[in-house]
Amino acid sequence: MKALVFEGTDQVVYREVPDIELRKGWTLIRVAYAGICGSDVTILKGKHPRAKAPLIMGHEFSGYVASENPKYPEGTLVTAFPYLPCGVCERCRNGQFHVCESLKLIGIDLDGGMAEYVQVPDEMICPVPEGTNPQAAAFIEPVGISVHAARKGGYHPGDSVLMFGAGGIGLSTAITLQSFGAEKLIICEPNPLRRAMAEELGFETLDPNQDVIKQVYDRTDGMGADYVYDCAGVQPVADLLPDAVKINGRIVIVAGYKNPPVMNFQKGMFREFDIQFIRNCTRKDFEIATGLVGKGLGYEKLLNCTLPLSQGSEGFNPPSYACKVMFQA
Repeated sequence: MKALVFEGTDQVVYREVPDIELRKGWTLIRVAYAGICGSDVTILKGKHPRAKAPLIMGHEFSGYVASENPKYPEGTLVTAFPYLPCGVCERCRNGQFHVCESLKLIGIDLDGGMAEYVQVPDEMICPVPEGTNPQAAAFIEPVGISVHAARKGGYHPGDSVLMFGAGGIGLSTAITLQSFGAEKLIICEPNPLRRAMAEELGFETLDPNQDVIKQVYDRTDGMGADYVYDCAGVQPVADLLPDAVKINGRIVIVAGYKNPPVMNFQKGMFREFDIQFIRNCTRKDFEIATGLVGKGLGYEKLLNCTLPLSQGSEGFNPPSYACKVMFQA
């Protein structure tokens, strides 16, 4: 079969690989679409602590059942909950499978969905609602992250939100929070094309060329935002977070920082805000995301750059307008 293979730092090659030898208790999926995640970029840059070349990346994908499965007939459109917990550690025993002590992921610790076929444990296969677009089905896992960010972040309907970053996760989280009752949601994004997309989706934006904190205070009655979501993961944003959040508000870190950031903890003491970090999503979050994607809330508008898998290198160097890059297998 053909696959997009990570072969070393900054090396990704579309080539022939051996057909999959299906494991017992696993199902073969004929891939329809696979998305690029920030973690895939981290892998390509040689900075992921676990991913080793050669590797077929991709933990965000959709496809069709292509082998015998105990629940779903061949041809069923599905996606996959890509986390593989050990099932025996203290976190797993408490149902916190998404933060298992030895968690593995399809597409990071073993071959993933950037190929014609992928294999998935039977119990991790998730059917999608009838009528769901296969491309949107491949975006369910990122929406699951946004659902987890909203739920674990503790968002309360009616509270104000400031969102840093209008990429796939940022806008997905904004859409999710809006569905959860966030009526006052402001987005800060320096890329004019992504900012335009946020506005097209109906969100209020800030002018990144003006004083960001002043704009935040002008739009929050001089208080700062109740919740500040960091979906950017860069030092200039980390510099703004302590001033952008309301006293006794909450900062929710969704982005994965490529380099360890610096934050002014003295301001944290004075303003007594909370910081909540987000990692992966729970099975419940994933189930909620599966339902949300089929409701026409706007997630599909984020999938604005689709390429054939054979053009994988271009996908990792996307045009500036790209919000979410998808490969069609």
